[in-house]
Amino acid sequence: MQVKENHVVQIDYTLTNNEGQVLDSSNGKQPLAYIHGHGQIIPGLEQALEGKAAGDKLDVTIPAEQAYGEHRPDLVQQVPASAFAGVEKVEPGMRFQAETDQGPIPVTVTAVTDEAVTVDANHELAGQELNFAVKIEAVRAATETELDHGHVHGADGHQQH
Repeated sequence: MQVKENHVVQIDYTLTNNEGQVLDSSNGKQPLAYIHGHGQIIPGLEQALEGKAAGDKLDVTIPAEQAYGEHRPDLVQQVPASAFAGVEKVEPGMRFQAETDQGPIPVTVTAVTDEAVTVDANHELAGQELNFAVKIEAVRAATETELDHGHVHGADGHQQH
């Protein structure tokens, strides 16, 4: 069976950056399961898997614009340090949820002064070309329930993805 829209695909993968550093992997875990064609994985990887079958292996490089997008300077802002009142010590690398008109969004602290905290709402992998080594473990048609719920159901009722 081939990978196509409305099919459940299970993949084992290792994600590396261009320096060869492993950023994420399913090694030692359950394969990643997703419903193909529903935007549950980055667009470039979904395109690369289209038409492949269980047992296929591929190495694919995904440009930033087909992964987590280019780094957007407009998503980096300085906010008053007083916005973090109640936090004992704010340091670069800390992650918070910022409340916006569009709802909460994750931000990462990139710099701290006595007066201001610089936060970045870009995905941590924005602007990076990503390299995937993938093996397709299984492909099957998604059930109506999975399509209605928008996620893969496993033997225990729901599967993380």
